[in-house]
Amino acid sequence: MGFDPAAVAHSVAELQERLARAAARSGRRAADVTLVAISKTFPAAAIRAAWEAGIRHFGENRVQEWESKRGEVAHLGATWHLVGHLQTNKARRAAVLFDSVDSVDSLDLARRLDVALREDPHPAQRKLRVLLEVRLAPEETKTGVDPSGLEALARGVLLLPRLELAGLMCIPPPAGDPDDMRPYFRRLRELCDSLRAALGVPLPALSMGMSHDFEVAIAEGATEVRLGTALFGSRSP
Repeated sequence: MGFDPAAVAHSVAELQERLARAAARSGRRAADVTLVAISKTFPAAAIRAAWEAGIRHFGENRVQEWESKRGEVAHLGATWHLVGHLQTNKARRAAVLFDSVDSVDSLDLARRLDVALREDPHPAQRKLRVLLEVRLAPEETKTGVDPSGLEALARGVLLLPRLELAGLMCIPPPAGDPDDMRPYFRRLRELCDSLRAALGVPLPALSMGMSHDFEVAIAEGATEVRLGTALFGSRSP
């Protein structure tokens, strides 16, 4: 699949303008909201085009797919996010391949990430940024921690020395009307506020909102929005 850098640059400019307007409407600056380009299924050429247009955060859904691309783009120095569900048996690879794992949903997974970093032969002594994925709808196919177990999970993660708990993430059930997502985004913000007060830690990151609903998410307090098709176009089946 070929990518026209000019077309990607045009999309980046348009999305950043929409992001800035949405932020202004909620009394914030554009700089308060990070655009994470979701590059799953798109080739390394798409990542390079978005980088050249000013994007510095990229998200992948699968460890294996990122391994197949990173040799071509890791030198760019971007921040690489894992946004998809992470199986515990891939935690060791993910811990050293990504700068942020935005989908931690169990203490077992968090512990495996922590152990992987402590056993990493490269003595970078870095911390891995993590977000806790919260399941806000009782759907069997959805991953994420139930809100009732969120505080216990967060307290457990805070005890792991190689992890840096930065905030929360959610993927609401699909809906045709972006405004139908508003209750889920509001609920995640409220959970983050409560958790911040209970734990006494900053938790600055609230990752919610995708291509079709990111402006609503920003209105409800998103600090990171995850945009793929709006940036790169439709994905191939």
